[in-house]
Amino acid sequence: MPAATQRQTALGEILAARTAEGAPELYDKLENKAVRCYSCGHRCKILNGLNGICKVRYNEDGVLRVPRGYAAALQVDPIEKKPFFHAYPGALALSFGMLGCDYHCGYCQNWVTSQALRDPVAGASPVDIEPAELVALAKRHGAKVITSTYNEPLITSEWAVEIFKEAKREGLICSYVSNGNGTEKVLDYIAPYVDLYKVDLKGFSDAHYRDLGGTLQPVLDTIKGLKQRGIWVEIVTLIVPGFNDSDDELTKCAEFLASVDRDIPWHITAFHQDYKMTANANTSANQLLRAYEIGRRAGLRFIYPGNIPGAVGDLESTHCPSCDAVVIGRTGFRVTSYRLNDGRCPDCGTAIPGVWDGSAAVGRNGVPRPVWLA
Repeated sequence: MPAATQRQTALGEILAARTAEGAPELYDKLENKAVRCYSCGHRCKILNGLNGICKVRYNEDGVLRVPRGYAAALQVDPIEKKPFFHAYPGALALSFGMLGCDYHCGYCQNWVTSQALRDPVAGASPVDIEPAELVALAKRHGAKVITSTYNEPLITSEWAVEIFKEAKREGLICSYVSNGNGTEKVLDYIAPYVDLYKVDLKGFSDAHYRDLGGTLQPVLDTIKGLKQRGIWVEIVTLIVPGFNDSDDELTKCAEFLASVDRDIPWHITAFHQDYKMTANANTSANQLLRAYEIGRRAGLRFIYPGNIPGAVGDLESTHCPSCDAVVIGRTGFRVTSYRLNDGRCPDCGTAIPGVWDGSAAVGRNGVPRPVWLA
């Protein structure tokens, strides 16, 4: 057996020892010991002894087993890196991830964790940890937010909810960074515990989605479902030249988002060559600016070109949609100014949609920042 295959087999055995029964809300028991899983839009029918498409949810004698009790990635970052621009600016987020994904995107930047069960070259070692330990880590590092990310959080929702219950008791904000390939059942399951949700809208072509391992409609339904449940939503579209960067596709993305809510922040971010996608050119600042104008024509009020700090003028900052004043200044993931007054533009009084907390205070280096950074 090749060494890479041996590593994957060993990893599968390690992960099998770190599982629990799936939440009854997220699977049905079928005849002949099969199960139907509802953690993601694939809605896998899993026969006894087999895995779902994600490769981390599997059927053991008619019982769905799901990941629990470990982390394969941990990091403390600014919340802007998730990215959330309209929630707790400048706050720190403890990000944790497990292994596995229900997609196989060729440009995945987290492929070491997301593709660990699919790609022999990938692989990150899981470290045993309990929810209380993760929450304690967040508090020790001054994080206000805790985020399930790095792999697809929907397929490990039971673990996230277990952590988030503990986190909420300690006053933390809970968030998902996700591909959005959800179901009504999984959204209902996580809704009491998830405050913020970032969805990757990877384009508006079903054919392109199939290239990545999914379909478009569940993602559109998830975006609408999150808004209906009162969860704060921000959208990212990674603009990949030659893949999803046509005017037609970007216009469809923007028009769909505007039809749901003109105030949904739309992050249009620059692709750089990664993982298996190295033939496509990197995204230029001009291509981001073209997408920005498409979003403006569609009626979106908050559009953020990203991944090329300083190359798009002040468009990384939040502007008042009424008077165009900069109310939150940013360069890259760094907050440079914070002028909101009780969630409103200080110049004209227009309410800026978002999840704001506290008043501005002068932080280090004299830069006005939210009180949790003072």
